[in-house]
Amino acid sequence: MSGWAQAADTAGMACLLVGGALCFVAGVGLLRLPDVLSRLHAATKPQSLGVILVLIGVGLRLRTGTEVTTLALVAFYQITTTPVAAHMVGRAAYRTGRLDDSTLIRDELDELLSRPGDRSR
Repeated sequence: MSGWAQAADTAGMACLLVGGALCFVAGVGLLRLPDVLSRLHAATKPQSLGVILVLIGVGLRLRTGTEVTTLALVAFYQITTTPVAAHMVGRAAYRTGRLDDSTLIRDELDELLSRPGDRSR
């Protein structure tokens, strides 16, 4: 095994371990955090970074064109769909009254939705 391949395997192992730890922390956050917005933060930030690190680790281990391309597509879709899904869940939680209003510093959405004649609600 060449020095470059051994370094790539070591970096891949480190990425897999850190990514797995971040995904674990995201899962614990989903179980332990008190409200919807906090859980959304735990579900999107560390989980997305964890999955990306796992994909990088697998890509460093496999090192072939088709597998790396497939992993890059998975990472791209993870990065693009997670914020949209979190936004939709947060908005649905807001509209159904599942948020703790005492934790909000400024409620800009309420100001927007309380305008007369607004049909976006």
